[in-house]
Amino acid sequence: MQAMEQKIKAPHVVLLASPGMGHLIPIAELAKRLVIHHNFTATVVTFSGFSSQSPHHLSLLSSLPAGITSLSLPHISIDDLPSDARAMTPISTTIARSRPLLHDILLNLKSSGTLAAFVVDNLGLAALPVAKEIGVLGYLLFTSCFTMLSVELHLPELLDTVTCDLRDHPDPLRLPGCSEIRGRDLPEPIRNRSHPGHRLAIYQSSVYKEAAGILVNSFEALEPGPAEALKSGSPPVYPIGPLVRARPLESADCLRWLDRQPEASVVFVSFGSAGAVSRAQAEEIALGLEMSKNRFLWMVRVAGQGEIPAARVLPEGFVERTKEVGMVVEGWAPQMSVLGHVATGGFISHCGWNSVLESLVNGVAMAAWPLQHEQPMNARMLVEEVRIAVRVRMGGEGLVRREEVCRAVRELMEGEETGKVARARARAREMREAAAKAVEEEGSSCRAFAEVVGQWRSCLS
Repeated sequence: MQAMEQKIKAPHVVLLASPGMGHLIPIAELAKRLVIHHNFTATVVTFSGFSSQSPHHLSLLSSLPAGITSLSLPHISIDDLPSDARAMTPISTTIARSRPLLHDILLNLKSSGTLAAFVVDNLGLAALPVAKEIGVLGYLLFTSCFTMLSVELHLPELLDTVTCDLRDHPDPLRLPGCSEIRGRDLPEPIRNRSHPGHRLAIYQSSVYKEAAGILVNSFEALEPGPAEALKSGSPPVYPIGPLVRARPLESADCLRWLDRQPEASVVFVSFGSAGAVSRAQAEEIALGLEMSKNRFLWMVRVAGQGEIPAARVLPEGFVERTKEVGMVVEGWAPQMSVLGHVATGGFISHCGWNSVLESLVNGVAMAAWPLQHEQPMNARMLVEEVRIAVRVRMGGEGLVRREEVCRAVRELMEGEETGKVARARARAREMREAAAKAVEEEGSSCRAFAEVVGQWRSCLS
């Protein structure tokens, strides 16, 4: 009887989500795909502190289906770190110091005989060795594009080929299957040898190779060159994306406002769940939107704003003057629902990878306005290779001026139907169909994920 009970127990996977919605969303969607489509069970592990107690974080975890357990690790003290430590240092230190806790969690689950794998995202690499310690498969979920993964895997070789910082290298960098990569577009810890995170970036490149496999939140039709090139490497790489949230049935003031707008008439402006702009930049955005006379929905977050209402941070009278054509949302908006709304006709985005995928699956053309990390590289790819975006041009003093905001909005929303914007809209529709096809039964991402699931099942048989 005991053997029979063991046979009917579902395989179990533990997934570790690094701090931030950009990591929690794909981890949660991966867990849902395992449970709903492959009859697994899963535990999603998160960290106390950071953004883990935000309403949106908690709402996502509470919406997970039966078969998925969420577990928040207890607070880990990092009080000994310098007060000016860069954001990556507290995160990587917290994850490294959580390894004993993760070891005990995984060891306990392994004793049940159902633990098939341990999955970390690319900020959680410090926890990957725990899988080897207890004798289970350790996998990486890479939450950015194939080109960025290629950079990470080849980083030591890239650095050996140049004598200067990658940001100063005059020639494009070349990697198998990838288009030209500009060193200045790479994340600062990679492109700048003097950055405090540079050594960590090199170390992480070596840890990637310890994974039993790398799951990438992208799909072959979006990045055919690097996807194909990475297939023949080690560890094995599997395109399983797009992992994005389905449009939930939700109610929000901004969605009700969109219901009253004409089809494809609204430009959505958002710089992601962690993207904040300076007060000076917020003023330029506001005046540029007003100058464009286009309908807009702006998810505004201003650095240092705190609890001050947006109306007091933005130019005096802006909210009142534009209330007939625009809406300002403070802090958060249901992005997937906004992008999927019939009234949304364009997206001004920071080009974070989750936002890119959510725009693609909804077939919405973009204006690319990268802020940090790998976003400049994503922006170049979207404009020059995938051709679903126009570029927002940075001006002097690191600001995008109001005239450029106005120009970008008008180009995106009112561009000539025979010109670049028409092609971007057509390409966005093509990518929407390609993304849907990838995750259908027998689609490229569906097949790749089924191969991984088969490996996880076989390790328990």
